Order: sequence, then structure tokens, then C-alpha cells
Amino acid sequence: MKCTDAILLFGIRMCPLVSSVVQPVPLNQFQAGLSWSVWHADVASCKSNKLSLVLLRLFLWLGSLLYALAMLLRNICFNIGLFKTKKVSVPVICIGNLTVGGTGKTPCVEWLCNYLRTLDLRIAILSRGYGGAGGANDEAMVLEDQLPEVPHLQSTNRYLIANSAIEELESELLVLDDGFQHRQLFRDLDIVLIDATNPWGFGYLLPRGTLRESSSGLKRAGAVIITRTNQVEENALSLIRNKIKKLAPEIVLCETIHLPAELIRWGKEPLELTAIKGRKVFAFCGIGNPTSFLKTLADLGAQVVSSRFFPDHHSYSRQDINGLIESADLVADADALLVTTHKDLVKIRAASLGSIPLFALRIEMQFLQGAENLKTLVQTKCFGSIQAGH
Repeated sequence: MKCTDAILLFGIRMCPLVSSVVQPVPLNQFQAGLSWSVWHADVASCKSNKLSLVLLRLFLWLGSLLYALAMLLRNICFNIGLFKTKKVSVPVICIGNLTVGGTGKTPCVEWLCNYLRTLDLRIAILSRGYGGAGGANDEAMVLEDQLPEVPHLQSTNRYLIANSAIEELESELLVLDDGFQHRQLFRDLDIVLIDATNPWGFGYLLPRGTLRESSSGLKRAGAVIITRTNQVEENALSLIRNKIKKLAPEIVLCETIHLPAELIRWGKEPLELTAIKGRKVFAFCGIGNPTSFLKTLADLGAQVVSSRFFPDHHSYSRQDINGLIESADLVADADALLVTTHKDLVKIRAASLGSIPLFALRIEMQFLQGAENLKTLVQTKCFGSIQAGH
């Protein structure tokens, strides 16, 4: 493993719940310890002032100081050229985060690739493949489902697969997924996503908070997309805008919402979203922001009677599936549904669990503002160099 990758992994693994084996818990019992993201959010947000949690926050804060120093030195080394950045022969657009956890990158990658294809470009997606266990991870499987004509290459060595995409697939532009901190590969444009529901990672770097690096890193970006803007109040959104503009005055700023598009079922025809209204739902997922998933279900009128959260990128075992079936049977009736996310469905690959139909919410990203400015920026940064190359 490269030193620079190890720095980020250090910050994540300092959180006890990341590296431990966690077990699913019912809704409203997050403290019992299922998803590290839910548990960590409960600790980091200071909702409780129990002495044990105060001491834990202090311990995590000390870890954050070490992590902050490592990231500072790393970025300085890249800025002064001590650590080298490698450039490939075609433009690279990166979509990334300042924080760990779900900000909605996958729908954004899908939107960007669909736009680039309207420009008649041969494109490929590059990613690290975290959580893939030797094969394609869940995000790659979702993107393959939604973008079957766009190849997706995964490796810790992004420079290697970038050249493979260029030489073997004749790609004219590369989309680097979740690569904002991967500075070894030069990119023509960085697009950073910020989740409006938790924009600054509880105000701390890993492991005390969820920031991968200081918010000043936005100065390297060309555009910022604020996601899930419909889940916060306008005054909170205004504070986010102001901070972004203060950090990077010239940045292109966009605002989006993530909307459910349809209920999909493995190997079956999709259902309209109205089909879920008023029905009992047992919800489960293994994503970075599970509370947003539950909120979406509630907004659709579903009656969420119970839920289970698994760690992000979770690989479902037979024991997991049996546990879900047993738990769902306890609260289900003849009209009940199991509902999960698209990322989870592509790993389970089943139309039902036991006798209960299994559906997934397919999510799309919709721009509220900034889409045309972002398209112009993409063409300015990348399309001109493609034409020059030709």
C-alpha cells in the first residue's frame, strides 16, 4: 500500500466501529452498534454528554491531530513537487468528497457521464474499488446497471488503469470517481460534493469528525455541488454557500437534490413510487448516509415499521439474509415490502427475500441551479484539450 493511501486509511480505522465487526440493530437503537457511520455520527455530534462519550471524543480528537498533521505534510509535499503527480494524455475529471460517507457521488457520476456522452466522447470511469472484495464493488455495479456502455476500471493504481483505458479502450476522457484526495493522478477538473445535511463532517477531521482533509482543500476544486439541499433549512444552506465562497471565491457553485425515480425489482418490472405510499415497509441498507434513505422513504409516504443498517459497502452473507427474512416476518403482513437501496440490491440480486417482495429505490440527481455553468466549465477545462489533441 502506498504511504498516501495509508494516511487516509489511518484516519478511518482510528474509529473503533470501522474496524470492528458490527451487528445490525433496529431503528431507534443506533447506540447498540450496527453501522459505524450512524454510531460515529451519534458520538461526533455531541448529542450526549455522558462521561464515557466525552472521554471517547477526547481520544478521537487526539487521533485527529495526528491525522491532520499527516494530511498537512502530504499536501505540502504535493504542492512543492516532492510527491509527483502523473498526467495522462487525455483529460481527467474527478468527482470527490471532503468527508467520508455518502454525499451522493454515484448519481453525480451518472449525470456527468450522460452529459459527456452527449458530446460524443468515449469515456471511462476509474475508481479504487473500495469494498469490492476482489471484484467490482457496489458502486461500480450500480453504474454498470445505469451506464452499460461506459466501462468502469477499478484499482488502487489509478494511473495504471487510466493508461489502460486510453490504450485499450481508446477513451477520450476519464471520470475519476471518489478521487479528490488521490493526488497522484493529475486531473483537469475537480468537482467536490458537499452534503448539505452534514457539510463539514461535524467540524473535525477523522477520526473525531468525518473530514478527510481540511475544508481549505476546496481551493483545489473547480466546482462544488451541494447535495440534498431539500433536506435542510434555507438559513443553514445560506451558511454553507457563504463558507464555500469564502474558501474559494471563484469556484462554480451548484445545488442539487436527490430524487427517487422509481422502485426497481431484480429481474422484474419497476413500480411507480406511489405504490409504496401507506404500505408497511421493512427497510435496510449498507450505505454511508442511511438516515437520508429513511427520510426519503418517509417522504414517499411509506410506513417504515422497522429497519436495519449495515456498514457502507457491506457484503451480504447468507446469515445476513436469513436474519433479514426472520426480522421482516415479525412485522410484515400480506401487503408489506422489503425496501433497500440500488447499491444493496445489485449485491443481493433477488426479487424477494423469503415470501416478501424486495424493491430498491433508484435515485437520480436533479440540479436546482448551476448546471449550465458546470457544463460550460467542463467544456472549457476538457473539451478544448481534446480538440487540440485531435
